Amino acid sequence: MDLDNLERRCPKLGGDVAFGYCRICGGEKTPCFKVFDCWWERFDVVAHMKTCLSSHTFDALCASRPQPKVTSLLEVIRQAQER
Repeated sequence: MDLDNLERRCPKLGGDVAFGYCRICGGEKTPCFKVFDCWWERFDVVAHMKTCLSSHTFDALCASRPQPKVTSLLEVIRQAQER
């Protein structure tokens, strides 16, 4: 199964996104902080990310916290301007 092409509604963006986007979103090309919350019902996302990421990156993802809403809105605006 090609996990990168699985799609679901993104609570952060408000539309459908592929898992591949969730794995490398944002300017740093790191996984979205909500990747575990969003995908756990579709497949074992924790095990998958554990095999794909270094232990340091995986630990950082597990400890990540969402940005304040204003910060995330400014980031979305910045990304839209770059496109």
